[in-house]
This record gives sequence, C-alpha cells and structure tokens, in this order.
Amino acid sequence: MSTSDVVNCLDVFRKYILLHKIALQTQTQAWKDRLSENGMRLNIKKTEYLECGPQTNSAITIDGEPLTKVAQFKYLGSLVTSDCETLPDTRLRVNTAWMKWCQVSGVLCDKRIPIYLKAKVYKSIVRPVALYGSECWPATTKQALHTIEMKMLRWPLGLTRLDRARNDDVRKQWGVTPITDKMREARLRWYGHVVHSDKNSIAKTAQQLDLEGNRPQGRPKKRWMDRIKDDMKAVNVTPEDALDRKKWRKACKIADPASRDINR
Repeated sequence: MSTSDVVNCLDVFRKYILLHKIALQTQTQAWKDRLSENGMRLNIKKTEYLECGPQTNSAITIDGEPLTKVAQFKYLGSLVTSDCETLPDTRLRVNTAWMKWCQVSGVLCDKRIPIYLKAKVYKSIVRPVALYGSECWPATTKQALHTIEMKMLRWPLGLTRLDRARNDDVRKQWGVTPITDKMREARLRWYGHVVHSDKNSIAKTAQQLDLEGNRPQGRPKKRWMDRIKDDMKAVNVTPEDALDRKKWRKACKIADPASRDINR
C-alpha cells in the first residue's frame, strides 16, 4: 500500500467518524431535551465524550455549549483510551489491586491466622480485582500482574529476594495457581460466551469484523484473536470445542492447588 493509499484511507475514516459524530450530536441533544421534559437536568459541565482512533476538530455541543473532550475515560471500572491502548487499564488494575490488598493486609499479614485462610482471602477478594476486565486485553500485559502477585504473596511470608525462594514454592505454600493462567482462563471463558452469543450481538459483530487495508510494516500489535489462538493452543482445544459448553468449561478451568500449610 502506497502513501497516497494510506492518506485516502485515513480521509475516508475521518469522514466516517464525522458522520457518526453528527449522529451522536443529534442523539445527545435529544437526550437532553427528553430529560428536561421529565423534570431532570443534564449537567453539561460534567458531561464528557471520547473519540477512539483518528481525532476530529469539531466538538459536540448541547444548546450551543461544547462538551469536554477527554483522552481517556473510566467506564464500569475499566479505563478506555482514545488510542485504544490497554496499558493504562493495566496500570489502573495494578493500583486498584494494591488498594484492595492494603484493605485486607491486617488479615494477610497476621501471623496468628493460618495461611490457608489467608489464601482464601487473597483468591476471593484481591485476585478478582486484579483480573477485572483482563479477558478483553489483547496484548501481553501479564508481566505487571505477575510481579504484583508475587510481591503480595511474599510480603506476608516475610520473604525478600535475599531469601532466594522460588516463585513455584511460594505459590505452593499459598495454594494458588499463577495469575497468568487465571488470565488465560478468563479469556477463554469469555471467548466461549462470544461463540454462544447471538449473531447480531455486539461481541459477535466485533469478533467477525474484517477491516480493509493492510497492517503497517514491522511487528504488528497482537490482536485479541491472536491471543485467543495462543491460549487455545496452550490448553489443546479448537474453536469447535467451544460449542460444547461442558467440554469447553472443563478444558479451560484452572483449579488452584491445595495450600501446603503444616498447621492446618
């Protein structure tokens, strides 16, 4: 693809975005008018919008007053960015998981509590916070979660790098499986839901979307389906296996091992 072809594709994409922006302008104004008819008021100063992909210069207005345009937006606990990167959302998950760990640190760091109870607290309270939304991450962001998990598991045991304790031994003592494996389980579980969803659903439409043009030169970014293919290869399943719910659930499920607690 030549440079002129790329420029033409970007121009077409910007026109496509502009048309949708005009439609969004009309819907936003109609939303504000309908709220006013029912005795409610839209706070225009607190209302924000975000554009994904190429940015446009025009702004969305309500009653002639422009709305604030942002580069990232937090929606249902996940951070959506204008450049569609997952790294900011990963950092948000790391910070949120540490906040949750600090809230229960009184239990996790109490030497009087057996480790198998601490493991239950970690697996039911801390780890789900770290994994929230990870099933939709296409990139390899596992290193950040792997690092925080080992810090969270080593700290209550009083272990440092000078102790030279292996990560596998620490996990066996807690009775937890690697968080990277739980991420793979979450992705495959979500893929199974997408396969069984209606053909007109948003998830199925996004999965089957085929964009025109060629990908840029160099190492391309890893897509969600690329990651799913690697996950299916790791657990030795095929896309056809997702049609069998029981078989798919059994193949993708990764159970935590029993904790090795001598005082239990």
